Amino acid sequence: MVHCCIIERLKSQPNWLICAFIVGFLTLSKTLFKLVKWVYISFIRPGKNLKKYGSWAVVTGPTDGIGKGFAVELAKKGLNLVLVGRNPEKLNDISSIITSKNKNIQIKTVVVDFSGDLGAGIERIKSAISEIDVGILINNVGVSYPYARYFHEVDEELINNLIKVNVEGTTKVTQAVLPSMIKRRKGAIVNIGSGAAIVIPSDPLYSLYAATKAYVDQFSRCLYVEYKNMGIDVQCQVPLYVATKMASIKRSSFFVPSTEGYAKAGIRHIGYEPRCTPYWPHSLLWGIASCVPESIIDAWRLRFCLAIRKRGQLKDSRKKD
Repeated sequence: MVHCCIIERLKSQPNWLICAFIVGFLTLSKTLFKLVKWVYISFIRPGKNLKKYGSWAVVTGPTDGIGKGFAVELAKKGLNLVLVGRNPEKLNDISSIITSKNKNIQIKTVVVDFSGDLGAGIERIKSAISEIDVGILINNVGVSYPYARYFHEVDEELINNLIKVNVEGTTKVTQAVLPSMIKRRKGAIVNIGSGAAIVIPSDPLYSLYAATKAYVDQFSRCLYVEYKNMGIDVQCQVPLYVATKMASIKRSSFFVPSTEGYAKAGIRHIGYEPRCTPYWPHSLLWGIASCVPESIIDAWRLRFCLAIRKRGQLKDSRKKD
């Protein structure tokens, strides 16, 4: 009876009012659906059984930051590890820490300088994984600017390092690991992107870093489509600020998780969407940013990065003195 009354009332209204009602109803329904989906993904959906992909995981850049967090959390899940980094002493240190807490975990270390002879390093990775079932790859290794600067102030060495580590490194390691996953028709690849390339419309004074991370995002999305039918889940994770040395943030907070806090969230998202922001306060910020005009965010971000540049230049001048 109530529905009939609503329909009769709608019939008596002008067409434009009916159209406005329908559009408003559809918009509200879409918003509610997105909200329910976000709540489910962020708080209810369980993580996948990562061992189904294989018993080994490869983690690049595992001695600090997000990579270290992932290595520790993957070991807790019972996966053996291939840790790939440039410093053999730090690799041994993190290996000892992990094995002391996870007695049954096997760990291999591979020394690769992603800004150096990458070809030889990739061959060492191939050799290390040739006889094991690598189920998960965490492409975490990356570099950024020492501090914000205009593009014309970026020196040649930094340009080369950004492209070689963030773009070529991610590409070549993925290419090295994929064949065994294709052969077994299962695997998960996680490439660590950045909110600098996806969440905010621009990242002035970090232009090249943001561009390399945009490559990682598009690379991941294309591979997700290419290999989904082969049982391989490819994903780009998009964190905002995390308390790491690269971000120059020492203390964690509600919106800036520790590396362990981010990794725990990241582990739960492996194998699902091709792009995700695992730490839910980050995704909340993303939602807020999407409602703000790009020109306002651009202006705020430029002021923010100019302040970072000023502090960095002051620090450099003190070193010279």
